[in-house]
Amino acid sequence: MLNDKTILITGGTGSFGKKFLEMIFERYTPKKVIIYSRDEFKQSVMQTDYKDKVDMSKVRFFIGDVRDKERLMRAFRGVDYVIHAAAMKQVPTCEYNPMEAVKTNIHGAQNVIEAALDCGVKKVVALSTDKAVNPINLYGGTKLVSDKLFIAANAYTGENGCVFSVVRYGNVAGSRGSVIPIWQNLLDKGNSDLGVTDFRMTRFWITLEQGVELVFKALEESKGGETYISKIPSFHIGDLATAMCLNATGTEGTQHEIGIREGEKLHEVMVTKDDSRSTYEYDRHYIIYPDYTWHSKQDILPGGKLVEEGFEYNSGTNTEWLGVEELRGALKNI
Repeated sequence: MLNDKTILITGGTGSFGKKFLEMIFERYTPKKVIIYSRDEFKQSVMQTDYKDKVDMSKVRFFIGDVRDKERLMRAFRGVDYVIHAAAMKQVPTCEYNPMEAVKTNIHGAQNVIEAALDCGVKKVVALSTDKAVNPINLYGGTKLVSDKLFIAANAYTGENGCVFSVVRYGNVAGSRGSVIPIWQNLLDKGNSDLGVTDFRMTRFWITLEQGVELVFKALEESKGGETYISKIPSFHIGDLATAMCLNATGTEGTQHEIGIREGEKLHEVMVTKDDSRSTYEYDRHYIIYPDYTWHSKQDILPGGKLVEEGFEYNSGTNTEWLGVEELRGALKNI
């Protein structure tokens, strides 16, 4: 599917972009992969880090911002597939700089859509987040709008135009800004007393590899407007702290509760009860199909089953869990 194709990743110097670059060259022989981002230093570091890992003769680095539609128009020419990973993601930063978050996460999404439509891009996959589901912070609110824009864009594409879909997952294990590197830094300094926001808190466990796999799937089979969600296990935050201490020190360490931060939820929700009416379950993922007049029931992919009305995919009520020992093993692969 991606052989001899040109793929562009916005925000490509982030955790997802790096893993995607590795995996696409392991699976396919792309014509070209374009890393589009606004930080020249990160691009320079990435070029150095990957010069012996992938075929760098097929990798291009474009300086640009998703806020700049003209630059996107230039970058998208000749591109077959776009993965939109660029976003302001830090909840406190978005709360303190709301208009900047709107410019990047909402206006930037609109620019990506318009550039893709005008430049003849075949498919766009936009990365979403659990925080876009029933949002309680500005980051989640901007990503909800972004998701809606990408899904609705399919109404403007025409019969053989660009296909837009969304891939949704929560915090990726070990990614930049997640709790794992923060706690690991404390453990490396000899501190085994870890601050846990709330002992009731649960999260889904997803790796970067799983995130990239889901994007590959969306690129391969999406017909327009789908939201893809992986079926993955849950864990308790306190169990993760214990597992990390055991791996680092051989003891369970100690934990203290610091309280939920503003804009944070006790549990992650990927599929709401209201979405259940248009959600289908497949072997390893769910798909929420668009509820619009332009979407045909014939575009529902085979092999799935409509979930029961009222179903909710919630990390706190999930049927698959990782305990301390399973987390210890999973952490070794991070």
